[in-house]
Amino acid sequence: MIRDLRICFVGDSFVAGAGDETALGWVGRVTAAAWQRGVALTAYNLGVRRDTSADLRRRAEPEVLARLLGAGDAKAVVFGFGANDCTLEDDMPRVPPEASVENAVALLAWAAARWPVLMLGPPPLAHDAAHDARAAALSSRFAAVCEGMDIPFLDTHGPLSGIAAWRNGALRGDGVHPDGAGYAALAALVEQWPAWRNLTRP
Repeated sequence: MIRDLRICFVGDSFVAGAGDETALGWVGRVTAAAWQRGVALTAYNLGVRRDTSADLRRRAEPEVLARLLGAGDAKAVVFGFGANDCTLEDDMPRVPPEASVENAVALLAWAAARWPVLMLGPPPLAHDAAHDARAAALSSRFAAVCEGMDIPFLDTHGPLSGIAAWRNGALRGDGVHPDGAGYAALAALVEQWPAWRNLTRP
């Protein structure tokens, strides 16, 4: 019997797959791969462009509960956010790093008390070196948070920084979001992640 699994992917434009001409993003690709492994994965994509950790903290609970209540044990939550927190407005980050960490702790604690939880760190940002550096620093802080909470964390910034498909795809588009090849590279990282493979085992 094929395994039923329902996962909410909660995050920003990178979770939504913005910029992907195939309309799959990384979420669509890893969902398809799970089906090929014999897992009937229902993926609820809750990615919203420009959302910060503060935005997610406001909306995640009702949106996730609406999709996972009554789903038995076949459910999980995957978070991916941080890039928009680091965007400058009036020469200040939209969300200060300390507040980003506080929001991450609150989101992760709420979800992990109910379901299996995974988190992806913010990816590289090809358009702006300073913004990219802030995202890398925030990714490190998120990694420390997840380690302290015993939640699997995937650093996407480091690996994707060395993958031409990610950077080139972003530079061909809006400078921020990659194309299908870039999202395929991110999906490959997720597929190789032991925590993801364990979550989506047949």
